[in-house]
Amino acid sequence: MARIRHIQVENFRCIQQLVWTPSAGINCLIGPGDSGKSSILDAVDYCLGARRTVQLTDADFFGLDVSKPIVITVTLGELDDTLKSLETYGNYLRSFNAATGAVADEPEAGSETALSIRLTVGGDLDPVWSLVSERAEAAGQSRTLTWSDRARLAPTRIGALADHNLAWRRGSVLNRLSEERPEMSAALAEAARTARATFGDSAEAQLGETLRIVEATAAELGIKVGGSLKATLDAHSVSFNGGTIALHAADGVPLRSLGTGSTRLLLAGLQRKAADQATIILIDELEHGLEPHRILRLLTSIGAKDDSPPVQAFITTHSPVAVRELAGDQLHVVRKVDGLHHITAVGADDETQGTIRLYPEAFLAPSVVICEGASEVGLLRGIDLFRDAQDQVSLTAAGVAWVDAKGVSQIYGRANAFRNLGYRVAVLRDD
Repeated sequence: MARIRHIQVENFRCIQQLVWTPSAGINCLIGPGDSGKSSILDAVDYCLGARRTVQLTDADFFGLDVSKPIVITVTLGELDDTLKSLETYGNYLRSFNAATGAVADEPEAGSETALSIRLTVGGDLDPVWSLVSERAEAAGQSRTLTWSDRARLAPTRIGALADHNLAWRRGSVLNRLSEERPEMSAALAEAARTARATFGDSAEAQLGETLRIVEATAAELGIKVGGSLKATLDAHSVSFNGGTIALHAADGVPLRSLGTGSTRLLLAGLQRKAADQATIILIDELEHGLEPHRILRLLTSIGAKDDSPPVQAFITTHSPVAVRELAGDQLHVVRKVDGLHHITAVGADDETQGTIRLYPEAFLAPSVVICEGASEVGLLRGIDLFRDAQDQVSLTAAGVAWVDAKGVSQIYGRANAFRNLGYRVAVLRDD
């Protein structure tokens, strides 16, 4: 099933411009607060989601400048035969070069066949989805994905719409697990009739006085209502659909009543089971509602420990536990440099991987002080407490984390690991 190869975002919230080539597996975005991590997930969701409209306001435009449209372009690779159909999408097929990260407008030998979906929102706040193709545009043609293909490609967002995904609704993860569908028309129609009849029998005792007043008023006005009035359920309001069938526990309690963490964990597991049908998963604030051991379980369930992850995951986190459990090539630092956003993979070399395992919390701060040893760390902690007691800005409030290099020989190796990723780095040594 399709995976995202290239993402380009322009003028969306705090992002003036972002170009990113994500990996085919786990993509965990880390970085300082308000750096745009959640907005990147929203951009992917808005562009690929199976929806007919998007609720946006002027505040969603970069700098509130509605004269510059929001443009989100997502390029998909690993297409199935339906998406590579020349009849349907032939004039819109493009190519992606994995070695260079470049997207070309026409399929090329040695490159992967791809499709680019674009969402454009102008000052009128009207969203327009389209397939990107310069040659189709030159011929005066335009089109978007068919609705069935959009539904198949739509990413699953964990943490949002739990009610939706734990019932047999259109686009829910349950409908992607198998081809089974409930035959419910006759049963639900009969249930609706029974509900109307049962309520009507008891309504006379509950609403009798009101009914008599309405009858008398109708008679005074010469309005024929056919004798005694009844209060029954409106036939149009008693309707059932696929979403009426939802998962329940053995005691009859709906699974949507599970705790936040349990719901997120269950949906992540179901998404992996449905990976053949939908491979893209979005998780904002991975750690929300989860204890450390369940964070590990969630990461494992989406394939973080697999050589070839079954799903392509885009996640954000502020949890040192999550950072420690992921490999360096699964972590991506979000930075804003000279007004433009950049995403850099942390890297999987031994020095960096060792630093991730020992000091994951440091990767979540904008500034890092590499200390020679424990005494220097203690000194900084003392200074931090003193400044806080004096009502001065503390080091932690300024976004500073410290790392114990465990010896002078380790200092600059640790420092370079952070410096190469765009962190502000200082070294404290007393040897």
